[in-house]
Amino acid sequence: MSMQPTNPLKKHSAEMTDGPSRAPARAMLKAIGFTDEDLAKPIIGVATTWIETMPCNYNQRELAKYVKEGIREAGGTPMEFNTISVSDGVTMGTEGMRGSLVSREVITDSIEVVARGHSFDGLVVLVGCDKTLPAGAMALARLNLPGLAFYNGSIAPGHLDGKDLTVLDVFEAVGAHGAGKIDDARLKAIEDAACPGAGACGGQFTANTMAMALEFLGISPAGANAVPAVSKSKADEARKAGRLVMELLEQDIKPRDIMTRDAFENAIAGVAATAGSTNAVLHMLAIAREAGVELSIDDFDTISWNTPIVADMKPGGQYVAEDLYNAGGYGLVSKEILAGERGHADAVNVDGGTFGSIASGVVATADQKVVVSIEKPIKDNGGIAILRGNLAPDGCVVKLAGHDRNYHRGPAKVFEREEDCFAAVQAGQIKPDDVVVIRYEGPVGGPGMREMLGVTAAIVGAGLSDDVVLITDGRFSGATHGFMVGHMAPEAALGGNIAFVRDGDPIILDVVARRLDLDIPADELAKRKEGWAAPAPRYTTGVFAKYAKSVSSASEGAITSPGLPGSIW
Repeated sequence: MSMQPTNPLKKHSAEMTDGPSRAPARAMLKAIGFTDEDLAKPIIGVATTWIETMPCNYNQRELAKYVKEGIREAGGTPMEFNTISVSDGVTMGTEGMRGSLVSREVITDSIEVVARGHSFDGLVVLVGCDKTLPAGAMALARLNLPGLAFYNGSIAPGHLDGKDLTVLDVFEAVGAHGAGKIDDARLKAIEDAACPGAGACGGQFTANTMAMALEFLGISPAGANAVPAVSKSKADEARKAGRLVMELLEQDIKPRDIMTRDAFENAIAGVAATAGSTNAVLHMLAIAREAGVELSIDDFDTISWNTPIVADMKPGGQYVAEDLYNAGGYGLVSKEILAGERGHADAVNVDGGTFGSIASGVVATADQKVVVSIEKPIKDNGGIAILRGNLAPDGCVVKLAGHDRNYHRGPAKVFEREEDCFAAVQAGQIKPDDVVVIRYEGPVGGPGMREMLGVTAAIVGAGLSDDVVLITDGRFSGATHGFMVGHMAPEAALGGNIAFVRDGDPIILDVVARRLDLDIPADELAKRKEGWAAPAPRYTTGVFAKYAKSVSSASEGAITSPGLPGSIW
């Protein structure tokens, strides 16, 4: 039997497709339409996270067709596969929300398993809902195959009474409804108008924060992620992404060539400059671990504190992701970062450009108001800070965007789970000056570190956001705004001091001093610790139990992989 020589670009797939011994594999692939000509070309995996449980990833099957067209046009053979996703917005406030952060690890692992199992030569990962973005980047870094991440785009804003709406408005309307400020009909009108179609949540929440971060990290082609989900040009961007992965393969450019320390610093500056989601701290730490780049939570504090906010984006500001795209795109932000000497112009992008060249090529729409000059910023410091103290000796993350508060001292009001706190807010039991404490919601204790958007939005809706603080070993949605502290480490389930707070205890939050402290005598705290034992795990079998046994601290990104350097091959 005569076989043609192996294509030199088939560095991995030749093992799967080439030679007499691989006839059974070829026979099975021919059963679903692949030809000898197809199998002689490099095999490119096209991963989607399409799922019928949310709008966030809903257009990915359509976009995958265009990605595959681009791959074929450039001389490759695409093989599409699916992995999972969990909707933060749909599951928020439920037991199912524990699956959200867990899904990041499952997605990463499943992409790796398929890519390794089928010997792909390159990879395009379509991402949308919050955890799919870091998971896609983590998989690319771990595999270190020529590849890129492609965001399926932001949802268009909803409209009601001349006002743009996002899903955040619905959550806050629930709080207003509970406080008696709006009636059933108004809540229903907001619910019906807020989410008009496909695409991820519209503000600078976690999905759009990470979409920008992935472009600034260089692993997504410049300009592609900002294009809204329903834009006519999204298909063209998808097709270009397919062609681009073949260029990366031909030039042997791999994710770890792109994801350098400088690139991570650019991405963090982008998060800070747009007052982006606190979840970016968890996710960028996790991606860095997979990429073999040294990064700590203290780097976020340094970069964010020295990077002014220049984009007036929801949830703390006025505009949504589509507005930023119409104003000129992400490049407006990178241009200001570089103008203020807060970035690295030479960091490269998968499309061949540099952070500097991309910024210099941006064209702002006349009279746009979304991004301001870094010389006259919206706020002098970025949207997050890292605090320590006796309540978080390993660190925690405070959200600073959308308010000017830097200090609070007040009595603790302690809840063992999110649902109990939400009920207390709805019942009017939270009072001005309270420090709301929600514990046993960390990576291990949750497990899964649930987001608290239901609670934080209810606090805003009840008109308490200027008067209370919420602290938790869980985390927040990117849509959260107000004086909120999350990711407290060590968490309660591991004996962190948050486990020993009692109702009425004074708690001090001091951003300038970077402190979060339980203001009781040291001997009293020591006495409370005597005889303490961790509560029984909520899950003893299945994926949640496995996750709880393997997950790291939030201060390390809540990862489950050791993130060893080097390619899997």
